[in-house]
Amino acid sequence: MPSHVRVVIAPDKFKGTLPADGVAAAVAAGLRRTRDDGLEIAECPIADGGDGTVAAAVAAGYRFVPVTATGPTGKPVETGFARDERTAVVELASVSGLSLLPGGELEPLTANTIGVGELIKAALDEGCRRIVLGVGGSAGTDGGAGLVRALGAGLLDADGAELAPGGAALLSLARLDLGGFDPRVREAEFVIASDVDNPLLGPHGAAAVYGPQKGADDNQVGLLDDAMRRWSGVVESALGERFADAPGAGAAGGTGFAALALLGARFRPGIDVVMELTRFAELLPGADLVITGEGSLDEQTLHGKGPAGIAAAAAARGIPVVAVAGRSALSRQMLRENGFSAAYALTDVEPDVARCMSATAEVLEELAVRVGEDWL
Repeated sequence: MPSHVRVVIAPDKFKGTLPADGVAAAVAAGLRRTRDDGLEIAECPIADGGDGTVAAAVAAGYRFVPVTATGPTGKPVETGFARDERTAVVELASVSGLSLLPGGELEPLTANTIGVGELIKAALDEGCRRIVLGVGGSAGTDGGAGLVRALGAGLLDADGAELAPGGAALLSLARLDLGGFDPRVREAEFVIASDVDNPLLGPHGAAAVYGPQKGADDNQVGLLDDAMRRWSGVVESALGERFADAPGAGAAGGTGFAALALLGARFRPGIDVVMELTRFAELLPGADLVITGEGSLDEQTLHGKGPAGIAAAAAARGIPVVAVAGRSALSRQMLRENGFSAAYALTDVEPDVARCMSATAEVLEELAVRVGEDWL
């Protein structure tokens, strides 16, 4: 055993049970139980553009700026964004996310993204001119219409009246008025951070793929897809350019579309953006082991999720990568092919799934002891 070992712990959240920083802390505690000297640990909680993105930035040294903004159904929520000198990190899930629906009641036709636009406006007010927009976990499918409304755009029906918030109302959209659109948007650089690259419309679009997760039945999915078609048509008529087919346009209930079309945003994989925000690459020189993970390690993990990005970056430098998870459904071959040396699941040390869910930090610490015994 070498006299000095350096470990980088860079996990995503265990969704519904433990945030990413809690995962990192539990793993670190378990490792320290296996070795009390010559062990150097760097904790770097991550996210992939969804919930936890702002927390990852704050853990990396960004300052949290609190904001009261409009929630997905119009009720105010206490939220905020992370910032450094000129960059702001705005997380859709923290203001327009499913978890913020009052009483957990799904509102697929009326939930909106007004609060996202309010956070962007607050960041512009603070002087930020590079805005990273983490999208994921949205409560509705409004195509980002609420976002642009909050920045001064008018969404008008045939009589010139403002539309009600939400995706369904866009079926009545006749005109987009950009006369009052915040001019600072043109001065700023916007980056969409997302783990999905769906288009806006059709069978692979925002409504069809993600609408059911937000409570939409088959009829409502069709209605919302028609509404997105109407919305994109009006926007594209106003701008003279088509964005509905662009990768990421369907992200977060179509918020990606509004960001691409009306904010001039660039689309990037969320984990790539978060690794830059957290300066993950700077932690790798001299590392002997990287530990990553998330609640469920499965085939979805391999398509843009945080642990896959971490594994690829570390494996490219020849550093072993171990994953910890609530459950792991990946074969050893799939793990090896994607840069993982091994994977450990909570049920490896605690067969009671209910306890794994209720005492995740404790069980994860025990699992990390096993990782430490095997790798340190």
